[in-house]
Amino acid sequence: MSRQLTYKDAGVNIDAGNELVQRIKPAAARTRRPEMLGGIGGFAGLMRLPAGYDRPVLVSGTDGVGTKLRLAIRHNRHDHIGQDLVAMCVNDVLVTGAEPLLFLDYYATSRLDVDVAARVVEGIAAACELAGCSLAGGETAEMPGMYHDGDYDLAGFCVGVVNEDAIIDGTTLAPGQKLIGLASSGAHSNGYSLINRLLDEQGDGISPNLIDQLLEPTRLYVRSILALLKQVPVHGMSHITGGGLLENLPRMFRGADLAARIDLDSWQRPDLFNVLQQAGNIAELEMLRTFNCGLGFVVVVDATDEDRALALLREAGETAWTAGELVALPADPESVSVAAGELLLWDGPSHRLG
Repeated sequence: MSRQLTYKDAGVNIDAGNELVQRIKPAAARTRRPEMLGGIGGFAGLMRLPAGYDRPVLVSGTDGVGTKLRLAIRHNRHDHIGQDLVAMCVNDVLVTGAEPLLFLDYYATSRLDVDVAARVVEGIAAACELAGCSLAGGETAEMPGMYHDGDYDLAGFCVGVVNEDAIIDGTTLAPGQKLIGLASSGAHSNGYSLINRLLDEQGDGISPNLIDQLLEPTRLYVRSILALLKQVPVHGMSHITGGGLLENLPRMFRGADLAARIDLDSWQRPDLFNVLQQAGNIAELEMLRTFNCGLGFVVVVDATDEDRALALLREAGETAWTAGELVALPADPESVSVAAGELLLWDGPSHRLG
């Protein structure tokens, strides 16, 4: 008689998946908003729209952690990598002025290690608490042969809500408005393919302090920005993610005849980025296109609201400063003279660096 195969024989342990669900239920429960219906374990997450939105518009965003996971796995640092996943999604949704409501995660691995997966998902839940959104569910996929043993991948999906008349879409941007920079907490989750290449070239001589800096989780800007929106008119926002300042800040303009004049000397670049630049002999423009270089989020306000916005953001715990201003796009921006330490950005892959 031939052997009776089971799913477990093929490398998929349903019992481990069930154990993980039970392990993470308390963490997910801590994120629960009053609008949530049901709980973890169903086929879908259900949520009522919160009160106070008379013309609600749903805003969605999705992202992953990327190759920062390689560092986390290699150094057994699984507890906070979930914040990177949540932050990369909710910060994107936030740019529209939306309040994040719910979050879903996708965890894929070759063989489910319940302890490791629980650490990751508990980190996701902790970040959802900080962002004020519910961890409404997720998916765990055990796929033998698709990943190396011990590896896993993360992706996430966030839904937020904003009143239609409060959407921040860049239509009120104008010359003279100020660009308020908010400090990053490191490299966030961008540029890690280059970082990993540099670390591979360094061999085993990597300091634990450098690993700590590289695995610092992505900063969540939700609470401070939502508080700011209640008190100061905001005309545009940009989350500085993959593509750095060069690619992300001009996304606010949407074809408008505007440019952003950035004072690169208005903030002190964290040493981490200097170490990376020197280790790889990386050109300045490549740094600005790859990393946030210490500036993780940008808010645009009127010049008359500049001081108030800075004070409110600092009171909320942000390191904030005036990083530049918007200017009218010249007829021939390529010919514009830019002072040393200045960066001029406009819509499209265009720039001038002084």
